[in-house]
This record gives sequence, structure tokens and C-alpha cells, in this order.
Amino acid sequence: MCVRTLVGTETCEPVVVHNQSNKLQKAKEKYMKLHDDLVAKELEMIEQQKTQAVFIPELADDILRASTINYSSLLKALAKYYEAVQQTKFFKILFYTTQPAHIIMIAAILCVTSALVPAKDRAQVAGHPHSRITSFIYLASFVMHLGAQIWMTFVSGLSLYFALPRHAFGEVQRILFPRYFTINACLSLITLLIFVKHHPTHTWDTEITTQVSAMSGAFFLELLIRLYLTPPLLQLIVQKNSLERAAGVGNEIGRHNPGPLKHCPHYLKIHKAFRRVHVYIAMGNMLTMGCTVIHLHYIASKLCVL
Repeated sequence: MCVRTLVGTETCEPVVVHNQSNKLQKAKEKYMKLHDDLVAKELEMIEQQKTQAVFIPELADDILRASTINYSSLLKALAKYYEAVQQTKFFKILFYTTQPAHIIMIAAILCVTSALVPAKDRAQVAGHPHSRITSFIYLASFVMHLGAQIWMTFVSGLSLYFALPRHAFGEVQRILFPRYFTINACLSLITLLIFVKHHPTHTWDTEITTQVSAMSGAFFLELLIRLYLTPPLLQLIVQKNSLERAAGVGNEIGRHNPGPLKHCPHYLKIHKAFRRVHVYIAMGNMLTMGCTVIHLHYIASKLCVL
């Protein structure tokens, strides 16, 4: 009895294994067929899109890539040209000595003074309607000036200070500060000259005098900061960061931790000078923003479109 049972069991096992293998093979073939059908449908849809219309995402990628490459090439060419200009004697005299700053300031004072001097031609201009191009340039320069002030003071500066390591933030500000005050001074001058051109001195009242004083103050403050305060600030940033890197500090975010340098008199002297110049620049920037807001209030009171 036991022998027959054993033999029967041995003869049935291969049949069961064979049936299971056949089921697995059929299931595998079924799912492979479904996968091939899905792939074929996707390829067919892609071909239909190519034949019916231009594939917009690919076109956008090509335009973006080409524009990025061309812009990068332009920046590299300008950087090489700027490096070549930096080696000239004229550039070193203009940017590494104080005499050019005095000349630029004197020229700015003479330019504004000449614009304020009454003349018969300006009296006649006041009676004619303003050209649209002049009005556009005037409003564009003022809007860009106010926008740059708000962005740099309340958005860019605060956001980067609390998001970047202190040395990285200092390097960013070291690049932005000269450009910021240079552009703002030019925009202030454009706004002032156009405003004075259409408001001659003999037509001034208290309101116009306040506006001219505010715009002149903004222009001269920004030019003063750019010529006399920004260069020493940049030098102090370089000296301060060099000492901090040597001491292994400066990577903290949103705070100042001198570490072992808190007992170094040389570092403390540089840091104190840096803070003093930085406070002067910040106060001057806030004053120029106040002057800009005064003129914004004047423009808002004269709007005719609302």
C-alpha cells in the first residue's frame, strides 16, 4: 500500500509543475503584448503631433538654448574687453585716484546749475505741449529709479542677507552697490533735467521749488555715495573678508560671528570702519528714497487719467 501511494505521488508531481509553468508563460506573453500595444500607441500619437503642427516645447527649448548661448558669448566678449580696458593707464587714473571723482562732481554741479539758469528758450518751451517721447523718458526714468530703490532696499538686500552665507552676501553686494548708485544717479539726473526743462525758474512756486530741491538732493546724494563712499566700502569688504577667511569664519547666515577675531584689534578697527561707512550709505539711500517719494506724491496729484 505504501509503495503504490509513493509511486502514484511521484508520477503526478511533474504534471502539476508543467501546468503552472504553462500558466506563467501565457500570463507573461499577455502582459508583453499589452506593453507593446501601449508603446505603439504612444509612438503613433507623437508622429501625429509632428505631422499636424509644430512641437511647441521643443521649439521653445531650442530658442531658449540659442538665446542663452548667444547671451553668454556676448558677456564673455564684454568681459574680455573690460579686462583689456582695466590695464590701460587712463582707466587706472580714472578709477584708482580721487581726482576724477572731484571732476565728475564739479561737472554734475555745473550741469544742474546751467539747467536751473533762466533762459528765453526755456520760457518758450513751457508754453508748448510736451512731446510724448519726452514724457515717456521722464516717467520711465522716474519709475525705474523708484523701482530700483524699493527692490534693492526692501527685497534683494534683506532676502539675500537671510538666505546666503555672509561672505557670499558680501560678494553679491560688492558687485551690486556700484551699479545701483551709478544707475540711480543717472536716472535722477534725467528726471531732474526734463522736469526743469518744462518748468523754467520764473514759473516756480513753492510746490515746484520743493520738487526741484528733492530731485536735486536725490541726484547729488547718490552721486556722492557712488564717488566717495562706495569705493572705501568695497575695499573694507575685501580686507574684512580676507581676515575672516583666514580665521575660518564668515559662513554664518543672517548674523555676524567674528569667532576668534573678536579680540583682534586690527580686525575690530576694520569692522568698525566698515559699519560706519555702511551706515552712512544706508542713511543716504533712505534720504534719496524720501526725495523720490516726495516727487511720487507730486506726480500722483497731477495725474489726469484717474
